[in-house]
Amino acid sequence: MDTLITTATCLILPPLIVTLGYLGLCAVAPFKRCRRCQGTGHKRLMLGRTRLCRRCQGIGHHLRLGPKMLNHLRRFATELERGRR
Repeated sequence: MDTLITTATCLILPPLIVTLGYLGLCAVAPFKRCRRCQGTGHKRLMLGRTRLCRRCQGIGHHLRLGPKMLNHLRRFATELERGRR
């Protein structure tokens, strides 16, 4: 029984810790820097010209995947509650 508990703990605990850590990160910093423009909001073109970054619309950051999914689930639950779906 002892090896079964140890195996279950080794298989369940690390993913649980990683998930809780990511949720904590999403709670503290829901936005991340845009990878395309490195957080500047501008994309450098040829001959030194710049243009607003298309990926972040010139803001320089965008919502992480976790908060984006939570927002989607909240909207879905609200629509179900109101009877739209």
